[in-house]
Amino acid sequence: MQTITTSAHIEPDTRFRVSPFADRANPFVSLRIEGDFVEIALIASSGTSEALRNLAAAAIEAAGVLDTLSSNALGGDRDVPQTPR
Repeated sequence: MQTITTSAHIEPDTRFRVSPFADRANPFVSLRIEGDFVEIALIASSGTSEALRNLAAAAIEAAGVLDTLSSNALGGDRDVPQTPR
């Protein structure tokens, strides 16, 4: 991966778009993540499908962790120390 560091908040209305480019010599896909003020484009060429699968798996894992954190913050199943009365 070529390196660049950036950050953006994913919002509920974040849009995702995949665009294929079927060039015979160098086929690739563009994965775009779009918000109101930012657009990130990831370009994946032949031979990088496993990296995209790993990205998808990491995103699914992150979503599960976020669900757990949100559940805990909202009073879900967790151990809370009780204050003596």
